[in-house]
Amino acid sequence: MKINYDIIFYFFGLLLLFNGGFMLLATLVSYIYDDGVTANLFLSGLAVVLFGVILMVATKKHSKEMNKREGYMVVTFGWIVMAVSGALPYMVTEVIPSFTSAFFETMSGYTTTGATIINDIEAVPKGVLFWRSTTHWIGGMGIIVLAIAILPLLGIGGMQLFTAEAPGPSADKLHPRITDTAKRLWLIYFGYTAAETLLLKAAGMSFFDAINHAMSTLSTGGFSTKNASVAYWNDQPLIQYIIITFMFLAGTNFVLSYYAFKGKVQKALRDEELNWYFRFIVSFTIIAALIIYFRADLSLSTLEHPMVLGKAESAFRHALFQVVTVITTTGFITADYTLWTPFLMVLFFGIMFLGGSAGSTSGGVKVMRHLILIKNGFLEFKRAIHPNAVLPVRYNSKAITGEVVYNILGFFILYMISFIVGALVFSMFEIDFKSAIGLSASSLGNIGPALGDFGPVNNFAALPPLAQWWASFLMLIGRLELFTVLILLTPFFWRNR
Repeated sequence: MKINYDIIFYFFGLLLLFNGGFMLLATLVSYIYDDGVTANLFLSGLAVVLFGVILMVATKKHSKEMNKREGYMVVTFGWIVMAVSGALPYMVTEVIPSFTSAFFETMSGYTTTGATIINDIEAVPKGVLFWRSTTHWIGGMGIIVLAIAILPLLGIGGMQLFTAEAPGPSADKLHPRITDTAKRLWLIYFGYTAAETLLLKAAGMSFFDAINHAMSTLSTGGFSTKNASVAYWNDQPLIQYIIITFMFLAGTNFVLSYYAFKGKVQKALRDEELNWYFRFIVSFTIIAALIIYFRADLSLSTLEHPMVLGKAESAFRHALFQVVTVITTTGFITADYTLWTPFLMVLFFGIMFLGGSAGSTSGGVKVMRHLILIKNGFLEFKRAIHPNAVLPVRYNSKAITGEVVYNILGFFILYMISFIVGALVFSMFEIDFKSAIGLSASSLGNIGPALGDFGPVNNFAALPPLAQWWASFLMLIGRLELFTVLILLTPFFWRNR
């Protein structure tokens, strides 16, 4: 069966139209703040829209059917098309003249990684900063719709289990429920963003800072409008508690938010993944807070901002903030956690592999996969003693198929191999061991802050150009659940059948 390239390019045109529309919105922000780059942003947005229209018109007579191969190509190359076109505003405004660095920044935005190569963020024109945060917001919701609508159809990464719990489409019925699901999730996503914006404004942020941080929070991205990230507001604890709350919500399965708004609160609260996600956060926060209180020097790690409510509260807040930001792979910082004793640095490195909930905007392995792997591991002990017993893995009180378990096992193995290979390649660019493993874990898990030379208080400007391309590739495969991208590298994918 030949690949239907017309429908693929039609979707690319649609994505460009969508992308260009948001660039024009950034143009409006630039005009309002009179930041001097309005014309440049307008031309870049117009160019992307026109190219999208041309692609759609040229391929409008495409066949309506899309098979799995076209699905993989639309998802993977669609993300690349968005990143290439999204780099245009950085280049035309000369905020990032290099295409390599502009592509890295844009891929970091769409994959909600939050790693940046910009040295002085506060000097960037407001229209470009808004565009930068918008790439997070688009990418964050994109991955939700992807998880609900497309990945289950492609059999990716154990997401069949997630779709069984979702009010969305089943694998054999794409329309019309997929549209309804996407609309509901967009509404929740937009509502959370608006609510956080208003709360942050009321807590003391400027409206511009509030909306940018809300878009970064709900997408679990991490781009900030300040060089010090959220540490800029270390003397305003309420702002940080608001961001913590919405990071937590962004790291939960958005379908549970839908249930809660429909009045099915108990159904949401009984979710096994949500309960363990909460327990992990509480446990790690208690450990980190106690060590910070008794062992760490907060005056060094928090950029010397005052402890306005006392040492105990400050230790708790910074511990909670960093645990939530790393678990949800958001990437905001209030402190340099690499200075909080070697034990805590290793703990936070381990948390990088946890991830938030399936069906959230978080990156990483996801709590659901860890739960099933752990449960299956314990059952292997029982199977060794009772080889003839039927012992299915249960999740949310339901037995799940062996196919899903094997899929998750395969995903985890591939994830760890990708992490190891990622670190090895980074080391080829003469990056030291700690920095290389930190970069690999951070890029693959879409986290942002890494370790060593690329830790929480540093950016990625020192990363060599080829290493930026490699980091961009890791961000992409991590965001798209590995299989979606890596299957395109196999010879049999391209054979006509």
